Formats: sequence, C-alpha cells, structure tokens
Amino acid sequence: MNYPLRALRLPGLLLLLLLPLLSTAQVAAPAPPLPNQPLSLAECLQYALQNQPLVRQARLDEAIGERQIRVGLSAWLPQIQGTGTYTRNFQLPVAVLPNFTDPSAPAQVRRIGLQNTSNLGLQGNQVLYNADVLLAARSARYVRQQNGQNTISYQIDVVRDVSKAFYDILLTNEQIRVLDEAIRRQQKQLKDAFAQYEVGLKDKIDYKRAEIAVKNAVTDRKSTAENLKGKYAALRQLMGAPPEAAPVSLAYDTLQLARETMLDTLEPLAFERRIEIQQLLTQQQLQRLDIDYYRLGFLPTLSAFGNYVKVYQNNEFAELYKQAFPTSQAGLQLGVPIFTGTRRLQNLKIAELRQDRLGLQVLDTKNQITTEYEQALARYKGNFLDLQAQRQNRDDAREIYKIIKLQYDEGIKTYLEVIVAENDLRTSQLNYYNALYAVLAAKLDVQRALGALPVTY
Repeated sequence: MNYPLRALRLPGLLLLLLLPLLSTAQVAAPAPPLPNQPLSLAECLQYALQNQPLVRQARLDEAIGERQIRVGLSAWLPQIQGTGTYTRNFQLPVAVLPNFTDPSAPAQVRRIGLQNTSNLGLQGNQVLYNADVLLAARSARYVRQQNGQNTISYQIDVVRDVSKAFYDILLTNEQIRVLDEAIRRQQKQLKDAFAQYEVGLKDKIDYKRAEIAVKNAVTDRKSTAENLKGKYAALRQLMGAPPEAAPVSLAYDTLQLARETMLDTLEPLAFERRIEIQQLLTQQQLQRLDIDYYRLGFLPTLSAFGNYVKVYQNNEFAELYKQAFPTSQAGLQLGVPIFTGTRRLQNLKIAELRQDRLGLQVLDTKNQITTEYEQALARYKGNFLDLQAQRQNRDDAREIYKIIKLQYDEGIKTYLEVIVAENDLRTSQLNYYNALYAVLAAKLDVQRALGALPVTY
C-alpha cells in the first residue's frame, strides 16, 4: 500500500523534536596536573579556586540556576504545540435528525462520518499577563545573585583552608630544619664526648647522655617528617588536585612569612562585607517578591490563543490524506480567581512570617559575626604577643647555648648543662615556629570575620 509523502513526514518531525532527549550528558573534565615547579601561596590558591570540587560544583549550580531562570522566562514566549490523531471508525456514530422534507414525519436515524479520520494541527498560546511568569521575570536578577554568592562562599572557605594548610606545611618544614640543625650539633657533641672519653678526659656519662640526645632528636625528626606527608596530602585534597598528581612542592620566604603576620587591628567590622549577610539580604529580596506574588494573586490571567487544524476523512486509508478540511480560530482567554478557599490569604501570611523569620536570622547572624570577630581578634592579639615573646626566647636560648658550650669546652660547665641548653634552644625554636603559625592562622580568621579574604588570584 502506498502512503502519501506528507504522511511520512510526521515521524521525521517527531524524531527531530525528541533529539534533545536523546543527547547524552557531558562528563566533568578532571583537574589538570599540578605544575612541575615550586608553588607560591598565590599559585596554590589560583589552582584551588579553579579546580576544587566544591567550587566547581558551585559553578555548575550557577549554570543550572541560569537554565532554571530561562525555563521560568520561557513562559513569556509563544507556546506552540503540534498535534496529530488518527481514528479508524469500525462503526460510525449515529445522529438523530429531523425529516427536513416532511417536518411532521418521524425523526431519521443516520450514521455520519467516514471510516478513516485524521487531524493534524497547530496550537499556539501567548501569555499576556500571569503572576507566575511575572514573578520569574522579577526574581531572575536575585536568583543569579544568590547563586553567585553561594560560589563566593565556597571560594572564601577554600582560600582560608588552603592558606592554613600552606602555612602549616611551611612551618613544619622549618621545624624539620630546626631538628636537622639540632641533630648536627648533637652528633658533633657526641663525637667530641666520645673522643674525650677515649683519652680519659671525661667519664662515660657525658658520652651516653650525648648518645641519648641524638637518638631523641632523630626520632623527633622522623615523626615530624611522617606528619609532613599527611599535610601535603591534605593540601592536595584542599586544592582539588587529582589523586594521581605528583607531590606538590612549595616556594616560600621565611622572612616574608614573618612580615605577613602584621594586621590592622583597628579596621572596623562591616556586616555588609560578610557573604552570609549578603546571602540573607538576597533571600529577603526574593521573599519580598513572594509576598508581592501572593498579594497580586487576585489579579486575572490573560492569554491569547490560536488553533489551526486540518481534518482528513475518507473511507479508504490510501486516499485519506488527499483532501483536507482546514479549520482555524483565535481568541483571548481571561481567568479571574473568585474564591480559592482562603488559600491565597494563607500563602500570603506564610510568606510574611518567613520574611519576619529572615529578619531574625539576619540579627542572629550579625551577633554571631560580632562574636566570631572579637574572638578571632583576641586570638590574633594573644598569639602575636606570644610570637614576640617566643622570638626573644629563641634569641636568648641561642646566646645561652653558645656561652655554655664555650664554657664547657673550657671545662667550666658540665655536659648536663650543655644538654639542658641544647634542649632549651631546640624547644624555643620549635615554639617560635608554632607561634608563627598560630599568628598566621589567627590573621586568616580575623580576615574571614571581616569579610576581607580575597577570592581572586
């Protein structure tokens, strides 16, 4: 049986419309490998802000939000739908008609229609006014703003966490350097003590004490080196580097780290700089639009429509699409909400209560920010004072060790005093670097509380 060409076009049109549903989703690209060079803090942050999974997810959420905005705004565009039906009438419908030639005669029972019927048409609808699409248009700006603020919030956390991990590794490296210096000094002391023991100038106690000190220093050095491996792994994870990435190496200047401890403690706290407050203010804007939406819920909806249909009828299927009987219409449709069972009023009250709740949340968040800032500033000031004290203790311990070592070499001091001075020097050096890290970490917390952490590098 031969079908007309126009009948064969319909499946092709349907396939074209279904093509978007058949497309496959794109897989997110993996993070690039780490550069084969020592990375500065700025380079680590730049890599992390581009590749950290949470930040990348937030950017995808922005893209999803943009598509959702377009979905909402698409209701302003004409909505056109194609329709097609085919009906095979095995028994034709019956109609009871009067006898037009003889009105006094009984009514006539007639079968109407043909055995094959098909309709092909287009339906179009254009919204002229609708509260739903008006809300979508008015809220688009704030939804974009909200999605962008969500990304910034993740970026701020990444900057703080990566910076702390970076400083932690640097200061652990400095601790290893301190332990290496201590091991070299104590190995030399062990060598000198053993030589003096062999010639009978010193007894065995000094030699054994030196040996114990070397073993303890080596053990501390190995433990610190093992901890450093875990800290490098944590930094790679915070940066979003792939698991198979090569070990990261860092570039830094110890003197620059000391200069970076300075902070303006008189900078005032401005709530509007905090991303949490900005997010809540955006939520309030969106909530006000919801309130307006329910307040305007009594307004009618208005839309225009148009239909065009071709009707095909024939008793023979092969002849069905050879002749069409078109019909068309256009008009306006007005919908007026008269009574909705108080649903609109209840939704309006819920929206207003949510707005009040957001106002209280803003107040509570400001209180939390104030407490966070004061605690962070207090920690910074306390740690900064401790850093000054530990720097002085380190310098004093270094000077004391030199004096006692010279006095021991001249036979004035005992070896026990040398060991005590050596332990004091090592402890003061480690305490200094611990205090330096505490100041840098506290400074990051203060900047986080002030909303002053940069998110672009």
